[in-house]
Amino acid sequence: MPQRPLVGEPIALDLLNTTWPDRGAQQDVFDEPGGVGAWLAEWDLPDTPGAEEPLRHTRSVLREVLENPGASAERALNEVLARGRLRPELRRGGPEEAIEVDEAAWRPAWLAAYGYLSLLRARPERIKRCSAYPACTLYFDDTTRNGTRRWCSMETCGNRAKAARHYRRERSA
Repeated sequence: MPQRPLVGEPIALDLLNTTWPDRGAQQDVFDEPGGVGAWLAEWDLPDTPGAEEPLRHTRSVLREVLENPGASAERALNEVLARGRLRPELRRGGPEEAIEVDEAAWRPAWLAAYGYLSLLRARPERIKRCSAYPACTLYFDDTTRNGTRRWCSMETCGNRAKAARHYRRERSA
């Protein structure tokens, strides 16, 4: 399985980042044998039969919401969210929220969609797409103090952007 260039983001953005460009070809974790199960394991979620299609659908919906916001994208996200709900309950450790979904296969996709809403509630301006170069499709939650992060990672896109800027400066000098 190809190594993903950006991991550790909140679940909604991590789902989006299961596809990325690499040397002119689009990579997709879910196209690899065991890719869906590996991604679910990263989130301590069971490898539920049938989860791949809802995950692919939700990934597409989240991308649409971020890249082409509007009524159609909102409707599509709301349809995913309608497949589950939180049920408050009291347990021995205190109050909790149990997740209920219409079909078990939709649980991981619903968690990603709900996670996106959580990001929107907290600080929507911090949900960013890498701006190092147009082909990078990776998203991140900008957790820097002043909210000025521009790249998915310094090691890849950040270095590439800085090198390009240096090259342009040297050429014009």
